[in-house]
Amino acid sequence: MLKKYLYIFFISMVPLIELRAAIPVSQGMGLPFLQSYAVCILGNMLPVPIIYLFARKVLEWGADKPGIGKFFTFCLEKGEKGGKKLQEKAGRGLFLALLLFVGIPIPGTGAWTGTLAASILDMDFKSSVLAVMLGVLLAGVIMGAASVTAIGIFT
Repeated sequence: MLKKYLYIFFISMVPLIELRAAIPVSQGMGLPFLQSYAVCILGNMLPVPIIYLFARKVLEWGADKPGIGKFFTFCLEKGEKGGKKLQEKAGRGLFLALLLFVGIPIPGTGAWTGTLAASILDMDFKSSVLAVMLGVLLAGVIMGAASVTAIGIFT
C-alpha cells in the first residue's frame, strides 16, 4: 500500500503531468480518494517553493550551455509566455488569474508552469504560493470528480 502512495506522490511531482495524472492513477489503483488527494497535493506542492526561489536563476544560467541550453531556453520561454498571458488577461487580478491558470487542469498549466510564471512576473512569494496551492486544490477536485465519474461509468 505504501508503495502505491509513494508512486502517486512522485507522479505528482513530475512537471507538466503533476496531480492531473496522479489522481486518475490513484483511482485506477483503487486507493481511497481523500488519502490519495492529500498525497497528490503534497507531492505537487513540494517543489513549488524551490521552483519559485531557484528555477528562474538556474534556467537563465543554463540557457547558453551546450547540451542543456535548448531545454532550459524552452522552459524559460514557456514560463515567460505563461506569465505574459496571465498578466494580459488579469491586470490587477493576477492572484485569481494564477489560481485559475494552475487550477484548470489542461496540459501545461500546472503548479510548475504557474510558479515559474509568478517568479518571472516578480509576484511576491507568499501570494504566489497561496495562489498555486489553491489552484492545485481546485485541479485536484476537478480531476478527482472526473476520475470517480469515469471509473463509475466504465465499471
